[in-house]
Amino acid sequence: MLNSSKVLAKSFDELTKIELYSILALRVQVFCVEQNCPYQDLDNQDQQSQHIFIKDADVIAVYARVISAEDNVIHIGRVVVNENYRKHGLATIIMKSCINTIRHNNHNKESVTIIVSAQSYLTGFYQGLGFKSTGKFYLEDDIPHEQMQIVVV
Repeated sequence: MLNSSKVLAKSFDELTKIELYSILALRVQVFCVEQNCPYQDLDNQDQQSQHIFIKDADVIAVYARVISAEDNVIHIGRVVVNENYRKHGLATIIMKSCINTIRHNNHNKESVTIIVSAQSYLTGFYQGLGFKSTGKFYLEDDIPHEQMQIVVV
């Protein structure tokens, strides 16, 4: 049984080869194959990212990455839930874990702005976590997106 309270947070160098392979395989499976969207997933951002995930043996159940962009601005991206683990609240758990990790890592700053590039059909999900639209709407890889943000202290 999956222990959803066991959230892992690792730098790129801390990932095992199996974890990295499983993360990349999940991202390709969902973002490229399932969503029928050929795009370049490997974007040279993983090396500087914090990787937040829950795994079940060697299977990644849910994943997201946290990327520091500049002072006080951080991006959460590549949020993905393995098809076999959906409908169990894991996306909420991973997003809250990302936000808590950001708070912990930036505790010496007054506030931090977290930005997500939300697929438009998921804006309600992100609003439920406190994110608000920045008013920027765009197509990313032919999928409608909306930029959203939250300020945390």
